[in-house]
Amino acid sequence: MRINLISDTVTKPTPQMLKAMFEAKVGDDVFKKDESINYLEQKVAEMFGKEAALFFPSGTMANQTAIKIHTNPGDQVICDKDAHIYNYEGGGVSFNSGASCKLIDGHRGMFTAEQAKAAINPPDFYHSPLTSLIALENTANRGGGACWDFDEIEKIHTVAREHELGFHLDGARLWNALVEKGETPEQYGKLFDTISVCLSKGLGCPVGSILIADEETIYKALRIRKILGGGMRQAGYLAAAGTYALDNHITRLAADHAKAKEIGQTLEKLAIIKKVEPIDTNIIIFYLQDDIDEQSFLKKLEALGIDLIGMGSGKLRIVTHLDYTSEMHQAFLKVIQNVL
Repeated sequence: MRINLISDTVTKPTPQMLKAMFEAKVGDDVFKKDESINYLEQKVAEMFGKEAALFFPSGTMANQTAIKIHTNPGDQVICDKDAHIYNYEGGGVSFNSGASCKLIDGHRGMFTAEQAKAAINPPDFYHSPLTSLIALENTANRGGGACWDFDEIEKIHTVAREHELGFHLDGARLWNALVEKGETPEQYGKLFDTISVCLSKGLGCPVGSILIADEETIYKALRIRKILGGGMRQAGYLAAAGTYALDNHITRLAADHAKAKEIGQTLEKLAIIKKVEPIDTNIIIFYLQDDIDEQSFLKKLEALGIDLIGMGSGKLRIVTHLDYTSEMHQAFLKVIQNVL
């Protein structure tokens, strides 16, 4: 039995999801004639109380499209220093939009309204980039799946409105935050101009993300998606997986969170572990003692049938997910307790 805890992207469709995919009614989505795509987009838009939504092959493409809509070349995007759009999207902010990032030194991937306000460049000072967008990530990946305080998000929304800035949410794992905090999609739809949500992480779909906004913005997004090469044909097979996941896989995220917290409690008892970051959802970030070699540690686990990911400097990550069963969980706990 191999236990893969590298990411929640490693999941495979369940038999029920595959059945829904095989039964999907499809057409050519480039011509907006795919019935399953259209249904999914309308479903997600309604969930968030927005006018429209657009299906994308990846969350990176959805985020990059939103950034391009909100900015002009030379503009600046405010985000946390650990934000996915800055660290893990291939420099797309600069390549695709000609924009730069103003990095905030937040806490676990999150920052305050005061920090956001202080990061805004004076619009009449033409020597500095024009600030045009504030971008948040919830849950914060590098922050260990951390959930934002919704009150703080509302305050940042106020700052964005007062300064006439766009407000984007990278909600790749927003479903996890909603379940953990008891929040609703509508709450987020009221605050953000654009929201991207991922279907291929916690929800267990093979492919897909959705960008949600008003009709005018989604019309612009359709053109940018085309430019970036994101138009697909009979993509309804993928949309059917997304619809199934939204109907069946959201509430079960709580089980992933419970397993993650139990793993964290076990790691905290081990002498070779220096620190375990607070665990909100399904991501565990932990640090090895200084005298423990990260690569040797990972290879030892790999030999025992367990795959984790190293983030450098003795920092490692574990992600629980749909395919991480209770049997695997007990086996993993046994390994880290008795072997390590």
